[in-house]
Amino acid sequence: MFTNTVRITTTRASTYLQQLCKHFGHKVEVQFDPHSGHIKFPFGQCDLSTEQDSLVLTVTAENQADQTKIRSVIASHLERFAFRENPKIEWQPKTAA
Repeated sequence: MFTNTVRITTTRASTYLQQLCKHFGHKVEVQFDPHSGHIKFPFGQCDLSTEQDSLVLTVTAENQADQTKIRSVIASHLERFAFRENPKIEWQPKTAA
């Protein structure tokens, strides 16, 4: 499994989480509330959560190609929704706890 995470500082974390989930919910399986979400794509999944002033995204895929694809899909949509804030999306490998 390939897992990457990113933390984006924003006061609109819940808004962006819900926008992403509602958008993808028209096409794939999605579960969400104002503070957490899960999007299941055919090529991987994205877990979303809000913290104090940030949105945390964790993407997981079976292989590197799918990992690249899911990072690109999530990032491009978030950049579109949050264009006023111009979020800096720098994916980091997630290490085991």
